[in-house]
Amino acid sequence: MTAHINGITSLAWTRQAHCLDRTAATELDRIDARLLDLVQRNNRLSSEELGAKVGLSASGVQRRLKRLRSEGVIEADISIISPKVIGRNVTALLLISFERDRADIVDRFKRAICKMPEVMSGFYVTGQADFVLLVTASDMEDYELLTRRLVHDNPDIKRFETMVVLDRAKAGFTVPMDTIACW
Repeated sequence: MTAHINGITSLAWTRQAHCLDRTAATELDRIDARLLDLVQRNNRLSSEELGAKVGLSASGVQRRLKRLRSEGVIEADISIISPKVIGRNVTALLLISFERDRADIVDRFKRAICKMPEVMSGFYVTGQADFVLLVTASDMEDYELLTRRLVHDNPDIKRFETMVVLDRAKAGFTVPMDTIACW
């Protein structure tokens, strides 16, 4: 996933590919790792600029990036929008706990949050809560309406806790590339 933050574009992926790990879905070499590091910091660099930095032709860079996208290493190219600039003044983390631990409940909840544009990120987690959600709202009244739709109308939810974000200290999707041993 590529994101644009304060003039910096970054990328993240969910598959843990490792050059020495033969069980990984995708093998990455030094050039792949360098390309990924560069595009996650600024995906607006041209193929020519990237090629000059990694020692490939522009077409070689394009082929590698196409492969990395098709293999799911690069999940998406996106821009991160400042919520406050567009009137989304409330950002909160919701910790959701279910009444029962059942796969159908988890799957139904996953489908529900995927349909809600206010839910910016959702994580099925271990620990005290079952899910952690990052949500946005225009104001507290809008947030209350969101929680009514998401939580109060759902009989599977035992409890939820809200943590309102006071200040976004860091936002991004940059994945440390030092995990790739062949770097």
